[in-house]
Amino acid sequence: MDSKDVEAEIHPLKNEDGKLQENLGNRLKKEDNLKSAPLQSRLSRCRTVAFFLSLFICLLVVFVISFIIPCPDRPVSQGMWRINYNTAVTYDFLATEDINRDRIQDVLFLYKTTDGSNNFNQSCADEGFSSPCSFMAAASGANGSILWERPVAQDGALVLCGVPQPRDSGASSACILVGRPGSLIAVDLFTGSTLWNHSTSFRRNASILSPLLQVPDLDADGTPDLLVLTQEDKEVNSYIYSGKTGHQIGHRGSLGVDGTSGFLLYVTRAGAHYILLPCASSLCGRSVKGIYEKVTGRDSPLRKDPSWEDVLSTAAQRLLSHSSGAIRYLVNVPEKGGEDLLLVSSESCVLLDGQELAPKWTFSAPQVLRKPILGHYKPDTLAVVIENGTSIDRQILLLDLSTGVVLWDQALPALPGYPQSASLPTADHRSAFFFWGLHELAGANQTEPRDTQHSLYMFHPTLPGVLLELANVSANIIAFQVALFEPSRHAACILLTGPASPDAPGLVSLAKHKVQDLVLSSRVVHLTEGGSDSDQAIRDRLSHLRYQSEA
Repeated sequence: MDSKDVEAEIHPLKNEDGKLQENLGNRLKKEDNLKSAPLQSRLSRCRTVAFFLSLFICLLVVFVISFIIPCPDRPVSQGMWRINYNTAVTYDFLATEDINRDRIQDVLFLYKTTDGSNNFNQSCADEGFSSPCSFMAAASGANGSILWERPVAQDGALVLCGVPQPRDSGASSACILVGRPGSLIAVDLFTGSTLWNHSTSFRRNASILSPLLQVPDLDADGTPDLLVLTQEDKEVNSYIYSGKTGHQIGHRGSLGVDGTSGFLLYVTRAGAHYILLPCASSLCGRSVKGIYEKVTGRDSPLRKDPSWEDVLSTAAQRLLSHSSGAIRYLVNVPEKGGEDLLLVSSESCVLLDGQELAPKWTFSAPQVLRKPILGHYKPDTLAVVIENGTSIDRQILLLDLSTGVVLWDQALPALPGYPQSASLPTADHRSAFFFWGLHELAGANQTEPRDTQHSLYMFHPTLPGVLLELANVSANIIAFQVALFEPSRHAACILLTGPASPDAPGLVSLAKHKVQDLVLSSRVVHLTEGGSDSDQAIRDRLSHLRYQSEA
């Protein structure tokens, strides 16, 4: 017999007790389950109520935000607007900045008149100027309304906007204007209020050279400083002013050279700052550190570049001879790890290595008409636009900046006084280029243009055989700019027209034109034969370009 059976016969009562205990335990478990069932049911109902309550609250919040609380109105940016001033003159100055913080770029410009516009009751006498005087104005990029305007100088000369200001000044950024005869004023970029105003110590016969330069903080007050160069009796002199207070730092300093406008601030790969000036057929250079120490007699925290100091001549004028003709233009060229230098003379274009100052390539261009501009013909590859020839036989050349090879060329005659060309990056890592000219004269035997209008053309490298004629302007153009007014939304052309002579006041007009609208209404100019796309298909394709801000 099994041990279990034997145990059951020997202890029958023990076996019965075990069964009784097991049955009792089962009954107790059933009773516990019956008692806990209502409790679980109540918990389930509570969880359901909490879920639907949370869902209701979420839907209520969405409803309130979407329909009851009004969303902030986004300003509608007009495709075109125009501002007119009668009996006025204007200057070659345009700048863009989001002044009213509506995420649309606004436009800053200068004009000279007896009184301002009707929007603000300000006169020249309010700022101590005789009439007429120069006004600075800020126009809304959305609709052209005047945000602020005020008298800033007896006569305008140079303007530099976007100069950072210390926190305790109450302004984050300023526009600084050097006026004639010898005034220096800083205005709040966003309100137009005066931050500081001083007279300069320029000599009476001084000619202010362009541009006004922003240099590193030399007086350790936390704000970049300003460098103004003047030509006095065929000698270039330097003046340094505090960007925070406008006070002159040190005294007037002579650079010991006979230069002209067109100089630039160059930063070497070692982080040293130099002023480079065209000096006849040579290039003149001075370190900002040396200029500061000369006019103040104090040490500067800035540095000099040992390799540049070795290259610079030990002669008093410190000349760099790299050109066989007179130097006309200097252009900074961004490069990995620093900058290179494009030097344009009366005979050629030379790209100099930014550190060794040795030529990388030379391109023969004997009659460069305007300062070259940079853009991208190939994706992420810099190109330079060279306008070569006279106005009537002008050639547009796009050169690869890495090799100097011609990527694209086109004959595009122009009227005298035509505006500077422009470029704007596109989302495909190329650039759209904008040229002024008269395409109908290309290849013709005409010696003088019959059409008195300036024509604006657009070119994109994806369609090398096509130009779009965007607009025709018969007025005298003072300044022209292409800018991205809204990120990924639209680019626009800004056109400032006015009298050719500052002594003959007339109509001054500032206009904005949306590039996409100009493209849709443009005339397609075919540079080569063939091509299967219709004119409308070309317009549609280029109207869908997306633009980016400058890097």
